[in-house]
Amino acid sequence: MKKFIFLFTFLFAISLTAQERPLVKENFKRDKLLNKPNDTIGLRSRNRKSVPKQKKAKIDQYLIISREYDTTYVDTSLTITKDYKFNYLRNDDFDVLPFQNIGQTYNTLSYDFSDTRLTPRFAARAKHFNFKEMDDINYYRVPTPLTELMFKTAFEQGQLLESFFTVNTSERFNFSIAYKGLRSLGKYQHTLSSTGNFSFTTNYRTKNNRYNIRGHIVMQDTYNDENGGISDEDLEDFENGNPEFTDRSLFDPIFENANNELRGKRFHLEHNYNIVQQNDSLRKNYLSFGNKVTYNDKYYQFLQSSTNSYFGDSFTTKINDKVKLEDFYGELNVQYKNKTLGGLKGFIGYNDFNYGYDKIIIVNSNTLTNRIKGQVLQVGGEYKNKIGEFIIYGKAGLNIAGDLDGNYIDGKASYNFSEDYEVEFGLNINSKAPNYNYQLYQSDYINYNWYNNFENVQTKQLKGVLKTSKYGLVSFDYTTINNYTYFSKNEEGNVKPFQNDNTLNYFRIKFSNEIKFGKFALNNTIRYQSVVDGEGILNVPEFATRNTLYYSNHFFEKNALFLQTGVTLNYFTSYNMNAYDPLLGEFYVQNNTELGEFPRLDFFINAKVRQTRIYLKAEHLNSSFTGYNYYSAPNYPYRDFVVRFGVVWNFFL
Repeated sequence: MKKFIFLFTFLFAISLTAQERPLVKENFKRDKLLNKPNDTIGLRSRNRKSVPKQKKAKIDQYLIISREYDTTYVDTSLTITKDYKFNYLRNDDFDVLPFQNIGQTYNTLSYDFSDTRLTPRFAARAKHFNFKEMDDINYYRVPTPLTELMFKTAFEQGQLLESFFTVNTSERFNFSIAYKGLRSLGKYQHTLSSTGNFSFTTNYRTKNNRYNIRGHIVMQDTYNDENGGISDEDLEDFENGNPEFTDRSLFDPIFENANNELRGKRFHLEHNYNIVQQNDSLRKNYLSFGNKVTYNDKYYQFLQSSTNSYFGDSFTTKINDKVKLEDFYGELNVQYKNKTLGGLKGFIGYNDFNYGYDKIIIVNSNTLTNRIKGQVLQVGGEYKNKIGEFIIYGKAGLNIAGDLDGNYIDGKASYNFSEDYEVEFGLNINSKAPNYNYQLYQSDYINYNWYNNFENVQTKQLKGVLKTSKYGLVSFDYTTINNYTYFSKNEEGNVKPFQNDNTLNYFRIKFSNEIKFGKFALNNTIRYQSVVDGEGILNVPEFATRNTLYYSNHFFEKNALFLQTGVTLNYFTSYNMNAYDPLLGEFYVQNNTELGEFPRLDFFINAKVRQTRIYLKAEHLNSSFTGYNYYSAPNYPYRDFVVRFGVVWNFFL
């Protein structure tokens, strides 16, 4: 660990010393984009005498580069899509249902089983919704310093704040720093949330573009007070709308002395050197060698000051469960590109993992191991090519040696019939070991101890997308799953991991479009899904819909204010909604209680002034007159009516 941090710091210091004197050019080099707006942002000249006119930096010069090198630019517009993403996750939450307090977990309404991992995931997946994974980290290239600030009110004594800053100290060196922090007390007893996400990124390329390096550091934590939900005795008072309990803090929770916490840090560095590169249109070949290293360190902990019968018998009177994961990945790769043949990449990777506990437990005269650790050697490749309007992309990976078996194939092909029609089909096949906590778990509670030798989970998914500018977007996927693993209660009523012996079939189709009439618009998203041979194992609502009717217009001189206002309806059919286990930090399958089938109406007023977007929303305004039957999980009521305010503010210096 110390050697890796030293290596990362040393290489980062080299890239710092290699940077040139800052220089902003009007024609800032950038990747080709599909859309290039005419928005410009004033940029003061460094030398007023030599450059009498003020230069302009266009908005499409502020580049955002993904892990896969897909490039977009900063978007300061105000759209209904931005409204859907203005939440704690900063992402569209159509497929998830939040708990009462911001910063708690989410129940999942729809699943995507496409995966390209070759190793298991860490424990406490219900705590990972806000965690930034590798694909969530972007890199930047900007002509002037860029800042974004975000604020949103929370629930009782708290707020959500996020800040971001990035700058190119030269045309070739960029760094960014960001932090998102939350503290919210919540409406119910003992539901405090406190989270933090820090990230630092940097990227640099030499003057001749032969050597490129980029990397990031991410440190994040999620803390929650846990209460097990409101007691069964209080459910009747909640559903009947008893006025004595409109103050939700009067409800008795199942317990008030527990909390759980997930902490993690990741260090990532990748660089490559171009042996042969395309400098002009005459050269057709490109050859590059690269290297990647990633180190992840996580732990999940559940604390309880005194035991509670809710979890069964225990070894001790106080609970302190803690599990750790250390994961190192190193890769060597080579890339070859040709204008005719396309791009081809091959890699060989090494993965070292160490998951487990610091003690060995004996349960019913059986000694349980305390560690899952080992090494894996991996190989794989990628291919991408564009022939006219036809694009094909595929990648594959395989564990060829070591302590885990695994493989994946992921491919897709798309074709643009015209500017108005595009079709895409894809295939994903994956086989890997179940998540670590299905295999091994230890706790001071006797029932939460197991060691399982489960088979690999095998998934096959066929998917397609039809995009039309006139009629909207249709997407579907059909997945078959063998050896599906899940948590559920056994005959004794204890939560345990299980593995399904049969093949599970899962189908989803989603339609989304927007109909405009004058200044008004109706935005619709509808999903249908069905599970075959998986009843009582994978439970999802059959239908889910979101419909937004809104009005948009400019106001005042020179259209200084852009306003959007309207109403959003969210609804999904009733089903056996998964229950939440705060000790595991996981959801488990239950088949005794159907929940759902409640509408959620939100009224919003959003406005934009220059680069500032203002959001005001009355959430779940129908809660008091459509019935108190709304839950995020059994014993966990959904949010009541609340008015919340927020703002996103961009600065272009």
